[in-house]
Amino acid sequence: MAGGYGIVSPLGTIFSSNITPSKTAGIGAYSEEDFSRAVRDGTGKNGEHLYPAMPYTAYRRISDDDTHALYAYFMHGVKPVDRPAPRTDLPFPFNIRASMIAWNLLFSPDPLPPTTGALNDQEKRGEYVANALAHCGTCHTPRNVAMAAISSQSFAGGQVGPWIAPNITPDAKSGIGSWSDQELADYLKTGRAVGRAQAAGPMAEAVEHSFQHLDDVDIRAIIAYMRKVEPVSNASADRSEQGSPHSDDNVVRGLDVASGEPLKDGHEGATLYAGNCAACHGTSGAGSYQQFYPSLPHNSVVGAVEPNNLVSVIIGGVHRDIGGHVIEMPAFGPTAYVNRLSYSEIASLTNYVTATFGQRGANLTAKDVQRIAEGGPKPVIAYAGIASKWAIAVLVLLIIAAFALRRIGKNQRKEA
Repeated sequence: MAGGYGIVSPLGTIFSSNITPSKTAGIGAYSEEDFSRAVRDGTGKNGEHLYPAMPYTAYRRISDDDTHALYAYFMHGVKPVDRPAPRTDLPFPFNIRASMIAWNLLFSPDPLPPTTGALNDQEKRGEYVANALAHCGTCHTPRNVAMAAISSQSFAGGQVGPWIAPNITPDAKSGIGSWSDQELADYLKTGRAVGRAQAAGPMAEAVEHSFQHLDDVDIRAIIAYMRKVEPVSNASADRSEQGSPHSDDNVVRGLDVASGEPLKDGHEGATLYAGNCAACHGTSGAGSYQQFYPSLPHNSVVGAVEPNNLVSVIIGGVHRDIGGHVIEMPAFGPTAYVNRLSYSEIASLTNYVTATFGQRGANLTAKDVQRIAEGGPKPVIAYAGIASKWAIAVLVLLIIAAFALRRIGKNQRKEA
């Protein structure tokens, strides 16, 4: 809880705060009222405004009782660490925290997703856990030009840096409508739903640090609530129902290729798969016995319309610690410790895997992979900093020109 976790956003890296009870570096001097304002209103003890990377737009719905319990835990159950967290320093104009006043008036709290019919007590509990404590919509809802949640698209999927948080509405093709309750429970508790998905990236962190610790009552409540959310359709096919096993091992085995030499016969993707993936996922992509190494056909990452998550998994690997049982897939990106692949090789491998096992040829280039690795497409607001610098430069030039013209006018009048 000592802070320093770098949350990469399109506007720059936002570092999490030290929230240990340290009186010098953390929140040890916070009263319960100070704590509540920070958590639920996004306002620090000294009146400074927090960025919504700290999801106060969702935490605003946390009850008084739960806020009190959190305060008691942080003050008495967390060890103080007297080390200041790194300072967040976003470029102009985003470094003006007072601008969050207007943003909060317009966009906070996050909108509640519409539901189909009234909610029973279990579903109301699930609504509270999903929208307040777990803040699922923070990642799974798309954002507008001001990076605020789009209420009409609640839970329909959103961009989270290089990752895409998928549609989790109960739509049968676009979302989780075809998943069974047991598959959803397994995924939330372990990050693994056999024949559906394996959690990686931010979702793996959420499972490891949060969802695996929820009791079954709250897991069932979340699932019951998600069944009542208004479905949103934005895909033509279920991403976890794509592809079938297929092996090109007999095509590439025995090819005489020097290390690092690109293949010229169109088999680069198949060769990269054979050399880097087949040992675990099988030559046909079917995975291992009991799916410890998952199948690539009928895999929600491989079958997705956008290949961002597959690229991100290849670059960064997978890590989850579920009750001491560690799930690990090595990274293959340019800074990996095992077999490093270039952006061009990752593009070829991704194109092969999606076309062979997902039936959706990605057609990525090295530049596409680099763009994903660097955080994906930037929202319009991210260019405001560049635009504002140009606007200031133009304004300064206009002011200088105005003074110069005024000076010239004075001199001309004197000469006259």
